Amino acid sequence: MAGSVDYARLREQTMGADGEEEAVTVNTRALIDKVLARYSGEWTTLRELIQNAADAQARRVIIKFETLPSRNVPVPQTTDPSTLLKHTLLHHTLQRLVVSNNGEPFADTDWARLKRIAEGNPDETKIGAFGVGFYSVFSDCESPFVSSGKQTMAFYWKGNSLFTRMGKLSAEHSNHDTTFLLDYRNQSSPVPNLMSICQFLSTSLTFVGLDSIELWLDQWNLLTLSKKAAPGADVHLPREINPKTQEGLMKIVGVEHQSAQIDAKWLNVVGWTPVKPTDPLQSENSKDAAPSLRSLFSRFNVGASSAAAARKQAAKEEEAAQRAIAEDLTGQSTATVFLRISTVNIQTYVAKSLAQELERATKKPPPKHTRIAILTSPHDETAASMSTMGTSSAQKANDIFTSVLPTRNGKIFIGFPTAQTTGLLAHVSAPSVIPTVERESIDLNARYVRTWNVEMLRVAGIACRIAYAGEMAELRSKLDRRLNDPSRQARTQQSAHGIEKSDIAALLPAAIHTLKQYTCQESTPSSQVGQIIEEAFWTCTRNATIEILSTSGVLPSHRVRMDTEDLSFVDGIPSVPRALADGANGFVAKLREFGLLSDITPTDIKTELESRALTEVQLVEFLKWAGAKLSSGQLDKPSVKNLLDVAVATLNDEHGNASQGNVLVLAEIKTYQIPSKIPADLPIPRDTIPLRFSKSMPKTILDSFEWEELQIVPWLRFLLSDHTTFEESKNITKSPAFASQVLPVLSKGWDALSGSSKTTVIELLQPRPVIPTKLGLRKPPEAYFASVKIFDDLPTIHGLQGTKEKFLAALGVRKTIELNVIFDRLLATGTKKQGMSGKWSHVDLVKYLVSIRDDIPKQDIDRLRNAAICAAEGSNEQPPPDRLLKLSDLFEPKNDLRALGLPILQWPGLYHASSAEGKFMSFLGLRPYPTVPELVDIMVKAAKRKDVKLYENALSYLITNNSSNQYFKFSLATVEVPFLPLLDGNLSNLVTPKSCFTNINAALLDFPILRQDLHPHGQKLGVASDPNINDVARRLAQTPPQTRVEARDKFSYMSGRLNEIQGTLASQLGECAIVPITAAPGRDSRDKKSSTLKYVSPKSVFLGDSVNYGDIFDFVDFGPEANAFLLKVGSKQQPTDIEIARMVVREPARLLSIFDSDEKYLSMLRRLANNINGLKADKTLWKELKLAPCLLSYKQVLHVKKAKSEEDDVDSDLDDLDELDEDKSIREFGLASASDIVIVDDILTYRYFADKMRAAPQEEIIERFYAALGTPFLSSLVDDNLRKGGRVRDQTQALRLRELIVERTRLLLHEQNPDLVLHNSKWLEKNLQVEVVQSISVLRSVRGYNLRVNLKKTASLSKEPQRGYVLFVGQKYDLFDVSRELLSLILKKPRQNDYMALEMILSTDLRKLRAKGFNTDRILRQKAVEARAAEEERQRQMEQEQQRLKEQERAWAESHPEGATGKRQSINPAESMPGAFGSSSPSGPDPSVSPPQPPSPTKGFISNLGRRLGLDNNRASRSQQNLLGNPQPPIEDDTPRQIEDTPPPYTQKDPQSGARAPHVGNPETVTAPYATLQNLINAIGASRAHDSNNLFSAPHTNEVKEQASYCDATQGQDISFFAPTPAGIKIFLSNSMTNKSEFVAANAESLNAFAILLLDCGSVFGLRPQSLHIFYDEKGSTIAFNRQGSLFCNFRFFSQLHWNRFAEASGEGKREAAVYWWVTLCHELAHNLVETHSAEHSYYTESFVQQYYLKMVSKIGQY
Repeated sequence: MAGSVDYARLREQTMGADGEEEAVTVNTRALIDKVLARYSGEWTTLRELIQNAADAQARRVIIKFETLPSRNVPVPQTTDPSTLLKHTLLHHTLQRLVVSNNGEPFADTDWARLKRIAEGNPDETKIGAFGVGFYSVFSDCESPFVSSGKQTMAFYWKGNSLFTRMGKLSAEHSNHDTTFLLDYRNQSSPVPNLMSICQFLSTSLTFVGLDSIELWLDQWNLLTLSKKAAPGADVHLPREINPKTQEGLMKIVGVEHQSAQIDAKWLNVVGWTPVKPTDPLQSENSKDAAPSLRSLFSRFNVGASSAAAARKQAAKEEEAAQRAIAEDLTGQSTATVFLRISTVNIQTYVAKSLAQELERATKKPPPKHTRIAILTSPHDETAASMSTMGTSSAQKANDIFTSVLPTRNGKIFIGFPTAQTTGLLAHVSAPSVIPTVERESIDLNARYVRTWNVEMLRVAGIACRIAYAGEMAELRSKLDRRLNDPSRQARTQQSAHGIEKSDIAALLPAAIHTLKQYTCQESTPSSQVGQIIEEAFWTCTRNATIEILSTSGVLPSHRVRMDTEDLSFVDGIPSVPRALADGANGFVAKLREFGLLSDITPTDIKTELESRALTEVQLVEFLKWAGAKLSSGQLDKPSVKNLLDVAVATLNDEHGNASQGNVLVLAEIKTYQIPSKIPADLPIPRDTIPLRFSKSMPKTILDSFEWEELQIVPWLRFLLSDHTTFEESKNITKSPAFASQVLPVLSKGWDALSGSSKTTVIELLQPRPVIPTKLGLRKPPEAYFASVKIFDDLPTIHGLQGTKEKFLAALGVRKTIELNVIFDRLLATGTKKQGMSGKWSHVDLVKYLVSIRDDIPKQDIDRLRNAAICAAEGSNEQPPPDRLLKLSDLFEPKNDLRALGLPILQWPGLYHASSAEGKFMSFLGLRPYPTVPELVDIMVKAAKRKDVKLYENALSYLITNNSSNQYFKFSLATVEVPFLPLLDGNLSNLVTPKSCFTNINAALLDFPILRQDLHPHGQKLGVASDPNINDVARRLAQTPPQTRVEARDKFSYMSGRLNEIQGTLASQLGECAIVPITAAPGRDSRDKKSSTLKYVSPKSVFLGDSVNYGDIFDFVDFGPEANAFLLKVGSKQQPTDIEIARMVVREPARLLSIFDSDEKYLSMLRRLANNINGLKADKTLWKELKLAPCLLSYKQVLHVKKAKSEEDDVDSDLDDLDELDEDKSIREFGLASASDIVIVDDILTYRYFADKMRAAPQEEIIERFYAALGTPFLSSLVDDNLRKGGRVRDQTQALRLRELIVERTRLLLHEQNPDLVLHNSKWLEKNLQVEVVQSISVLRSVRGYNLRVNLKKTASLSKEPQRGYVLFVGQKYDLFDVSRELLSLILKKPRQNDYMALEMILSTDLRKLRAKGFNTDRILRQKAVEARAAEEERQRQMEQEQQRLKEQERAWAESHPEGATGKRQSINPAESMPGAFGSSSPSGPDPSVSPPQPPSPTKGFISNLGRRLGLDNNRASRSQQNLLGNPQPPIEDDTPRQIEDTPPPYTQKDPQSGARAPHVGNPETVTAPYATLQNLINAIGASRAHDSNNLFSAPHTNEVKEQASYCDATQGQDISFFAPTPAGIKIFLSNSMTNKSEFVAANAESLNAFAILLLDCGSVFGLRPQSLHIFYDEKGSTIAFNRQGSLFCNFRFFSQLHWNRFAEASGEGKREAAVYWWVTLCHELAHNLVETHSAEHSYYTESFVQQYYLKMVSKIGQY
């Protein structure tokens, strides 16, 4: 048992022994690789180098990427920096990275530490801790170089060991800068993403002690970042905050606030997203390597339509931004971001033991003083934290600074930002926090490091609380400044606290922003970080309070209440504003959770009510609130009573009365008023609550206040009481008006009164003068009802409405009068008679007549109509008869008619036309309104008298009553009298309605305009909007505009009437010279400043872009509206192609000089080329275009490296033509006719004669245009004279080439337009012959130019008289030459891309072509047919093998009759088969068995197999040994060695008994050979695909006595299917792998090669391809295994053993790999017969090798 052993003593004995002491060695390369694996973040190298610069006190860091130009894409021949920069980004690759800083040069200790891994920087003030950061450079660089001061250091590798070498710099080369030179290991890496690195640098500069960082790409300064900081301001540590941490390790001793800014200047290219074409082969291989991923990822390609629309809109906006940026990649933009930093100084108190543990972990002692900085973005700075200016990429400033401001989440900075968030909207810079090795998170796992880090995070939480307190203090200062503003002192004095809602509202956005910043969310990736910071933030105070903005300003939270409901009646209670509670609900929730904030209580309300009086509005709210609380049961009646007893309200002056005054004491209230019984505007007793306070409250609530309803009798007693002193207007016995208000109330409630109450009312009112009459207040018995109204001197009830007769009758009011009085008064004629007390008026008469209307005869009615019986207003009350008027001469008494000066009926009081009197007088002829002519006459006369008021009254009356008086039936447009005013409003200048207009723009053409305020009523006044269009056109033609502005205005007016400008009028205007053109001075003009004005017709000007044709045609632009008019009357946007073509024919040279650019002239020709059909329609013009020298062409002015002969012998042989320096050639552009130009469709020919002929610009559209004009193609002028050598005897190469051509041309023609195809592949198969000859040359001449040249070629197509088309090729032909010759037969007009495509198709494997996207299915189907044929052939061979076996069996039976059964004595196969596989299969060795010595190389069969095949098999075994984890140094001699992972030979002991089997009796007959061969065939036939549906059945085996059994079980494999290879073999990957797609994409080429190799090896046995599989695991020793007949081979062994040498030109590496895996397959096929690793298995393995050895030799001979 392990527990009984004293291992401590054993250790002491071991240490005291004399054994040899050995140092532990380190594989430096492996160590660095493992360290770099922890540095998984992006820009790790730059981060570490910038950190080193900061530690060296550098102020500036310069980062420069140097690139290599592309080998395939040449550098553009231009000086445009944007083009060159774009080319660099798209096509250059990284060569090196140079990082320099101006910090302190390396000291000797620094140089020494640089060479030692994990020593670290002992300075506790530095960021570096672990001493491994510098070695991140080895992730991309193999041999870094460092220069600092006067010394240099170079790193280099020897094997797996890293070495350095120091150097000295001369005086002229030494400088104070420190530079790191890193040459990239892989120089095919593209330029990194610029936006990503700029974001990294901007964030890095935030807290690092640098002033600036520059980023360069070759010669371009991509980005410059500069940081400026204001001096820090020390602030006092808040008293309520405890500066010590929980465990007492740290204490804050100082606080300072600081403002900073980062200025950025960058090139536009930073915001550009380049689209670089990917390698088709690579992309397609990656796609084919894992096709099953499509269905996997398609499941996640589902989203809401709204999200898709948003993404689409964002994509459009980004696309527009990218287009704008791409136009000027080298343009500069600048931006500034403002920061606010709060820094706390920390004193540490670390115990000695803890300090020792921390120093052991970090290699430096913990600092005694350190700092933590909190970066926040206050609201004012956030609202304007970004100021940008510059070019199109200025909008990318937000992207560059996306992580600088903590607007989304805050991060922990340990010099640089980590992946750890703070949970707050604040960055925390904690350089003394100990990170993990990769510096991406905080170490909270290590015991002592965790203690330190947790305390640091607590300090960060306290620092956040201090920063929060500073924000609140700033809010308080802002509020004080507002309150102390002198301009608002008087206004704010009236509020309770001097603080208005607007003051708090002004601070709310900043307060919400601050509270959100310090609302902690879950931090990532470690949630503990946010929890620790949050806990320290809330618990660091000595008192349970925190300052917060309330309705009374910034106050401690214990004085502030949470307003859970609207309590505006107690606005003096400091509460959290509703907007703040909603906007920062998370922070407020924390306040409530920690008990720092409570709700408003009734006690708070009572205290507030006691302190001040309520306003009327507050009183209503208070009563509603109290009633609601009572109804809901939240407050009981005693509690509400307590509140009512202390509540006092101040009434407004207009609502105060004598009974209550201006103060309402709720404790005195006993009754409430019911408005249905007693109106609110009547006086009430002092103990009654005013109705305006109680009307919105239910009666049940009022009753619950213990108030009673105010009754009629008490109220009446209150009004009549002697002790109550009222104003006279409120005294019922003195004010008729007041009595008229009270009596209807008493009348309304009369029926509801009891008998006793009615008696009381009568007793109270009868003796008092309370009835209002015409003659004043009378006692009820002295008054008459209003129906008694014949005479005006009776005291009839007057002004008493809504009073019941029975109520008045009960009081004693009289209804009748004596008849004699009535008759006496009716007989009066206006003179006062004896006994009469009043006068008779026309009003009395009318009223009387109305009362007896039905009795008036018709003749009396007529007399009344013609009689002057009524007086007009302005006469005496009773005018004499000669001053009375007929009703038909009078108008109704209305104010609007009085304002017109019309005679108005005199009628006392209000007149109602709908009354009986009004209807009767209208019946007699009283007029309700004047007619239109009368109103016009009034306006004309008033204008003459200059009576503006009367004029306006009449005009207003006409407009206002247009509909009601039906004035619209009268046509004012026919009025010939001028009565309407114009814009100037002068009444002396009136016009008729048809002489003026309401459209103000008509004044541009001098038409009169109606006064502005009358425009909306133009239709009522008969005024048209615009003059007749013909009149307008005539005036425009007569007075065309003089200036551009005038033209714009007039034409814009005309554009508003486009629908009226039709037909003839539009044509006429188009011909009129009305468009002003300012002609610039001519080139020959002496006065360059002078310009002339000319008028042209609209049909001769153009409105479009004048950039191209502005110097040729007249272009104008008067704005969109004016241009619309010009388009209507004949102007066009651009000149037509016909017009341009005519100009080109007439003056081509002048046009070229005007354009001053070949490209502009060529652009014009492109436009003409797009309209060939239109140009051809004008036959004369087309003919002129053919003949005129108007086509742009060019001639090459070549630079010849060797001087040419001046002889002009065109017939001389040009084989020795001097080499042309095409890079220095110049294109000379000029004009020529179509026949003098050639179209270059044979670039090779053109290269020889480029300086002898004029060529058309090589654009497809231009070439079609020139060809239509008669320009010949160069190929049509070329004549070739073929010269070929003798025919080669062996034409096998020609047959293969012809077969390849016929097969692959199908792929080329598959997606070609049928109209472009000349002959298809079937035609080629019938008509094309291929012949190999010794040599080929062509004598090429050009007709019409007398030029010729002799060309040497490797392929040439010729049409032979008897043989047809023959393709002659050389013995070493170039497939590109073959493509050029063939395409003239295949395509009608081949292009250069077609040549390259066909060459690629001819030279590429079909599977790779399919991976590149070619449709190889047809060919592959043919291949499938061939495969089926091959399978049938394989079956036939198997049948032949079976037949041969039967023959062998018969022959054996005849020669061995005694052993025909195939049995023999047991012979140990281990003795007769040396070198066979032992107990270790390719699945790995048995670690419990010591491996025996391998046999001598001269004795074993398998060990000699490599030498028999011409290979050294020892190398493969050594490689396999190293792969399995037992590397050994190479041995020079042939001494046998113990190799653990190589399968050992079998021992001579039986594996089951452990003893050698004794020999007994005579030897038996050996097994017949045919039995073994039959077993091998059965094993091959038993192999199957892994996903086969049939169950595996072990094949039948004949008994073979040469075998023994081992009991090792096959190891299970944790793998799953991923994807098939192009060759059809399935790939299985380990389930522990994470990035399977990336792995397959990175190893696609080697996987395909391995698959093809396995197919070749399997074909030796005739294996089904589906039975072979590839698997990959990341560790283990399994080379291959057999799972129920499915064979699996490990790709990891192939990749590490064979892939590096697989593609050697000699083929040795491929042959070595083939032998290795063929033998492996032999081993695994044997498992189809024997499951265990036994002698029997070894026997069959070697039998497979012997049986198929010669076939394998033949197979590898093909490599």
